[in-house]
Amino acid sequence: MTNGEYDVVVVGGSAAGLSGALNLARARRSVAVVDSGDPRNAPAGGVHNYLGREGTPPSELTAVGRAEITGYGAVVLEGTVSTVTRDDDGRFLVSLADGGSLLARRVLAASGARDVLPDIPGLARYWGKDVLHCPYCHGWEVRDRPIGILARDLETGVHQALMWRQWSEDIVLFLHTSGEPGGAQAQQLAARGIRVVAGEVTAVEGQSRLTGLRLASGEAVQRQALVIAAPVHARAAYLADLGIKPVEQFVGEQLIGTAVPAADPTGATTVPGVYAAGNMVIPMMQVIGAAAAGLAAGAAINADLIAEETERAVEASLSRRAQP
Repeated sequence: MTNGEYDVVVVGGSAAGLSGALNLARARRSVAVVDSGDPRNAPAGGVHNYLGREGTPPSELTAVGRAEITGYGAVVLEGTVSTVTRDDDGRFLVSLADGGSLLARRVLAASGARDVLPDIPGLARYWGKDVLHCPYCHGWEVRDRPIGILARDLETGVHQALMWRQWSEDIVLFLHTSGEPGGAQAQQLAARGIRVVAGEVTAVEGQSRLTGLRLASGEAVQRQALVIAAPVHARAAYLADLGIKPVEQFVGEQLIGTAVPAADPTGATTVPGVYAAGNMVIPMMQVIGAAAAGLAAGAAINADLIAEETERAVEASLSRRAQP
């Protein structure tokens, strides 16, 4: 189906992209979803806080979503989009890494984001299992266990430690290279019974599961889970030729990642005809939120196409009337 023409090409086949595609396919639009098969949540055992789908493995949710959209006539293409450009007729040329291409009247960018993990030996192997980032996504699964918080910066580390204390009484804040808490921060940590460990973390240890952290001093601190605040960067390089580039996102002075700016809540970008939804717009968005954003973007795209078609129909009608 490459080299075909569609009303909408959706880039990314996770919650946001599939939800948008479902809405559009049910609106009788021709839709192609291009998906690389590498979602951000692939390492996770299950999707959480998704009403009706609680604990569903990400791959299963994707498979169900694909079956639903293809049942309404949408097409799913395995691949990666390399560039998106606009042709002389105002359509979008979606070029694929394998050399194929698609034409689209509208584009929904829902390719998600990637987490940039700290370069600490052993950490990446447990990502999404015992190395975690979101208490609402994973807190219940590690409740009452010994949990470590790896501070990327002091303010974020203290915030995470106090938050995760809701799920376990055994919280250790590893200061790593973030400095020493003082004043109100120290009082808060002490009042909540959160142990503070100074010294740089040099390794995350364990065999099949995480068992602890090794410090530069040689000391090993036993933990069964580790929390980090990894920057989240939008996967949006293919939009650069359209002038759409991710912008840095901050909480206070701390860089938390990059995101594609949306012009309004529907996901419309600064480029007419291009919409964006999901983690590439809001880095911390959970799966159910991404699905809702994709749904809203799909409805906005359909409304946009209806307006265009109506305008053309009026122009054609007036042209016919003007003919002798």
